[in-house]
Amino acid sequence: MALNAPVLVLKDSLKRESGTKVHHANIQAAKAVADIIRTTLGPRSMLKMLLDASGGIVVTNDGNAILREIDIAHPAAKSMIELSRTQDEEVGDGTTSVIVLAGEMLHVAEAFIDKHYHPTVICRAYTKALEDALAVLDKISMPVDVNDRTAMLGLVKSSIGTKFTGQFGDLIADLAIDATTTAGVDLGQGMREVDIKKYIKVEKIPGGQLEDSRVLKGVMFNKDVVAPGKMRRKIVNPRIILLDCPVEYKKGENQTNAELMKEEDWQVLLEMEEEYIKNLCAQILKFKPDLVVTEKGLSDLAIHYLSKAGVSAIRRLRKTDNNRIAKACGAVIVNRPEELQESDVGTGAGLFEVKKIGDEFFTFIVDCKDPKACTVLLRGASKDVLNEVERNLQDAMSVARNILKNPKLLPGGGATELTVSATLKQKSSSVEGVEKWPYEAAALAFEAIPRTLAQNCGLNVIRIMTQLQGKHANGENAWVGIDGRSGDIVDMKERKIWDSYSVKAQTFKTAIEAACMLLRIDDIVSGIKKKQAPGASAPKQPQIETEGDADNEQMIPE
Repeated sequence: MALNAPVLVLKDSLKRESGTKVHHANIQAAKAVADIIRTTLGPRSMLKMLLDASGGIVVTNDGNAILREIDIAHPAAKSMIELSRTQDEEVGDGTTSVIVLAGEMLHVAEAFIDKHYHPTVICRAYTKALEDALAVLDKISMPVDVNDRTAMLGLVKSSIGTKFTGQFGDLIADLAIDATTTAGVDLGQGMREVDIKKYIKVEKIPGGQLEDSRVLKGVMFNKDVVAPGKMRRKIVNPRIILLDCPVEYKKGENQTNAELMKEEDWQVLLEMEEEYIKNLCAQILKFKPDLVVTEKGLSDLAIHYLSKAGVSAIRRLRKTDNNRIAKACGAVIVNRPEELQESDVGTGAGLFEVKKIGDEFFTFIVDCKDPKACTVLLRGASKDVLNEVERNLQDAMSVARNILKNPKLLPGGGATELTVSATLKQKSSSVEGVEKWPYEAAALAFEAIPRTLAQNCGLNVIRIMTQLQGKHANGENAWVGIDGRSGDIVDMKERKIWDSYSVKAQTFKTAIEAACMLLRIDDIVSGIKKKQAPGASAPKQPQIETEGDADNEQMIPE
């Protein structure tokens, strides 16, 4: 056998790239993703318009919203997108910064890979840099009083200042703070937990002006009472009962046969059904409710009994909405009418009212005494505007939530990153061995954020950056950064440009960890699965194996 006969290990359909080629490809991909949303950072940011699959358009500059919409083939780029998703779920803001930072981290690593540094060395240096960066954050952060409304407003505003709704800054910031302080739950030990997804509902209703948006001291949902003519649509201080069981006669599970001998038996059957429903209603009416809300159905008969007693009823409500009502008015959701107790009746609401907005009826349960859930009512000119406002509101509420959770502040406007960068540069001289250079490079990478800010303001980037570096040189003037509006170099304390500590810390962690992860990849094997093209013919009938072809390719599961 000839010595140089090629050995085929991988199947033909597999592509394998390894070594530096992969690193370059990954870095290229990550940089490409970062470039897509680089221009959306900062108050002078550009918007992106995306056409989604169904032909609708999305106009936004929320990093996460953009990346969510685009389809990407490259695996490394996909993991970059995961980053902004993580960031969005964890802290809700800083989705753009995380990607820009991670892209920059990989960009500075490229030089070292060309010089044949081992990726693990670079990663070690990066993790060291991360630890030191977080230490710097702790050092320059300052505590904030959660109850000091103006400080909170400033904070939330700096988060939204970069968004489309910046021009209505106060409005959205107010909405966000109201909503989160309402829905906050004290966990004790000074910790506040705010579950935005569960207890804060954003209702978008096109029409009206943005200024009409408000936070309700209670909840609203898109439903009307069951029998509009007969039931009251406005009740002051209602007693509310929430059920999650149907108030109708149970149908048999499977087909039930009943043999009737006499005609009267049929009457008896019907009477039994009526009796059952009457009892159910009686159990409910015993507590003199003014409003009965159920997640399931209400039969006509039950409606009749309830409306006769002057009770308004709402049926087939979403479970999530029901939970919110429970939180808002202090009711308990009951599963079986037999188990109703006085304590389950919600009396916290001040007003139940059904209003017509536009051409739909909405039910409001408002003026609650101590609501733990709320609805934010957004009005606006068009669907697109509303969607964008909602995304901005999500970010703002997350920021407010983060501050309630961890009341510490950092300077915005790139000041934090510059301070971190300066401190790391100083420390890099004390780092021993090969790791020193990647460590220093990581320090430089942090400057990507202020640099991008300056770029988006249309400034002379080099001049501004050198000025800023001079100001930050020895780690002093920690609060000097770029005012993203005017592009001046100012003290962030005076301009009230803040960032929340948890957002920054999370941004740094996510970005560096992701950069390390992508650097550690040295081999991409693709083509493992043969996916069927959409629209291709149905898969062939599975072939029955005969002994002859038992060790054929067929055995390999697709």
